[in-house]
Amino acid sequence: MRKPNILFIMADQLSALALPFHGNPVVKAPHLQALAERSAVFDNAYCNFPLCAPARFSLLAGQYATRIGAFDNACEFQAATPTLPYYLARQGYKTILGGKMHFVGPDQKHGFAERLTTDIYPADFGWVADWNEGEFSFYSPGHNLSTVDESGPCFRSLQLDYDEEVEAKAVQRLYDLAREDEQPFFMCISYTHPHPPYSIPPEYLDRYKPEEINLPIVGDMPMHERDKLSQWVQYSHGLDKQGATEEQIRRARHTYYAMVSYIDDKVGRLLDTLQRAGFADNTIVVFTTDHGDMLGERGMWFKRVFFDWSAKVPLIVFDPRAHKPRRIAEPVSHVDLLPTLVQYATGETAPAWVEPIDGRSLVPLVATGDPTGEAEAFSEYTAEGVTGPCCMLRRGKYKYVYTHGHPDLLFDMEADPNELVDIAQQQPQVLAELKARVLSRWDPGAITQQVLASQARRKFINSLPEASQPVWDYQASTDDTRRFVRRGSARVIKVKKRWPPLAGTANGKENGA
Repeated sequence: MRKPNILFIMADQLSALALPFHGNPVVKAPHLQALAERSAVFDNAYCNFPLCAPARFSLLAGQYATRIGAFDNACEFQAATPTLPYYLARQGYKTILGGKMHFVGPDQKHGFAERLTTDIYPADFGWVADWNEGEFSFYSPGHNLSTVDESGPCFRSLQLDYDEEVEAKAVQRLYDLAREDEQPFFMCISYTHPHPPYSIPPEYLDRYKPEEINLPIVGDMPMHERDKLSQWVQYSHGLDKQGATEEQIRRARHTYYAMVSYIDDKVGRLLDTLQRAGFADNTIVVFTTDHGDMLGERGMWFKRVFFDWSAKVPLIVFDPRAHKPRRIAEPVSHVDLLPTLVQYATGETAPAWVEPIDGRSLVPLVATGDPTGEAEAFSEYTAEGVTGPCCMLRRGKYKYVYTHGHPDLLFDMEADPNELVDIAQQQPQVLAELKARVLSRWDPGAITQQVLASQARRKFINSLPEASQPVWDYQASTDDTRRFVRRGSARVIKVKKRWPPLAGTANGKENGA
């Protein structure tokens, strides 16, 4: 029996709460909706870091970001880190990456045997955070009110250029895998929508009427009513003194929803290609994203905080060999995906890890849905805008938030899903228990020193003359020596490239030829 193929699809900055199967009545995502209806859907899945690069590194390593030195968007992902594609390659998988993964450093594959495209973002230290600047000092040039205000239609953009290429390369590679019978494979396809800027072709905007766009559930609030982490982030986004107007909010959310529909079409095309290539019956499909987007909730935009719009992610797992749709309420996180997919590949419940991992396999939950009662999700933030390590622990119905040097927060997510009532003072025993769980394995003092040392090293290298700056960006290339007719019979090659094969042909040659 063949091992299952794995198609791993990622979006970028797609909040779980923006999707119809997580309760948003406006967003149109029929392909994802249909996939969810036949899959295991995790209702409380979280990223391990609400920022692009550390979230992705943590997912691939199955380890929390600070354990692998992923402190911000310009931290090197160490080449010696065992990753999901390395573990799957050991099981005979052909490992393929197409699209964004935001690898930083000279290793631009991290276990993927193939990269179909370059990355959309740089691989150097140019985006290093700087805690020495002090509190309320960082302002993001790419995430601010102008980004919200500029939302609307476009015919082409950098992100459209990128995602169209990612889709084309992914579809082509799936057909090539079918024609060459290259199995098992692990293919990760990672798009950059609906990451801002919020812009999309008008035909996607036309799927929605402006008046039907729902406004945030929780409105804007004064800075003095916010927790310290929220104050830091609002300042860094330039939203501490002026927030978005209702018209700006509605237009930005309209565009974001249209971008989600665009990604939904991309997912539909991949799933259709799986079917046409003959892989659908033996391919596990996983859909998720790196983190979410606040999208105007609480007057906040983008990510970097632990509120659910920012930190909760969609997670769909479809196993065609055990077709049992179910909804799973138990908290999980991205570090669980490495052991989950390795178990699917090996059939082993406890394979030998090269080094300890922080996740646990979700295969039993996908198979039965029976809760374990001990599950939790842990997320960190140590990047720009803050001046000390911050983290979140979701355990059962409680969410605990730690902000270094400032008061803790505690929310009852069942009674208060909008996270408006801090019950830290009302539930001191719960607060103490969750804080103890965090601090028993996560040392904020030590992490602070590690972050500052890392920033100092990278700032030094980044300050060198341009000629001395490292260049690590991946350059994708195409080998055309076997794609089209070069030597030999044109007819034989054309027959070989036809899919599905014509009756009476085998291995690209006509019978009797």
